[in-house]
Amino acid sequence: MKKYLRNIYYSLPINLRFLIRRLYYFPIDLISRSEFNGIKLPPKGMIYTGGGDFLYQAKLHTNYLKEFAGLNPDSVVLDVGSGIGRSAIGLTEYLSDQGEYYGFDIVKKGVDWCQENISKKYSNFHFKHIDLENDLYTNSGNKSTDFIFPYEDNKFDVVFLMSVFTHMQVEEIAHYLKEINRVLKKDGKCLATFFIYDEKIENKISNKSFRFSFSYNYNKYRLMNNNVKNANIALNKTYLDKITKDANLEFENFIQGFWSEEIEVKNNDFQDIIILKK
Repeated sequence: MKKYLRNIYYSLPINLRFLIRRLYYFPIDLISRSEFNGIKLPPKGMIYTGGGDFLYQAKLHTNYLKEFAGLNPDSVVLDVGSGIGRSAIGLTEYLSDQGEYYGFDIVKKGVDWCQENISKKYSNFHFKHIDLENDLYTNSGNKSTDFIFPYEDNKFDVVFLMSVFTHMQVEEIAHYLKEINRVLKKDGKCLATFFIYDEKIENKISNKSFRFSFSYNYNKYRLMNNNVKNANIALNKTYLDKITKDANLEFENFIQGFWSEEIEVKNNDFQDIIILKK
């Protein structure tokens, strides 16, 4: 049933997807007063990134960054695909005044919300809107393969991408990895989530009856929906290894997610987590 509803959702125009979500959650948002660390949480109808409990995920992301990417309170971090501030809100409690957060996103309303609700309270949190094409979130924009991150070389201790590479085409991912290498400090780390498959699980995830299937095969990657290329993408592990090496990044750790049903749900995140080092 969820798969059927997901396909219907992806078949709708982008603006209509956003509107339906706002209307669906309107009764809840009308009475919601949830806050964290002095920040009123965004209305559920405005949250367009990921599922699950928003605040729980915010705190979980901070814990992942501390445990796997060496995040400390004074770190300078870059959030690629900052969305509507889910990761940023969790980090407001952890980063010190000496630490700095930078985030960019392609959805302007998310950036606007973060600037209004987070940056005004925390001056070391910076958000930027970038106009890039993506058939899941935007109707127009520049090519991601030509995009140069608006930050100087060797600036960040940690770069992270939560459910971003799962919504990008392979050429875009390869380009972003090179940009991540450029902006990371020496020995800096990147934490990124993926859907990664190898020969062992490809048959399972290619089956349309599988709960979270990627039925459309393009050899280096598989798509969940052939009409919305950025809806969900799974990468072949061999290809991911190649583009990581091409970007001069060193593979450091792999934490398998439970999306492929190869591990126990209770232990890990839904998506696979990769740690890369410069």
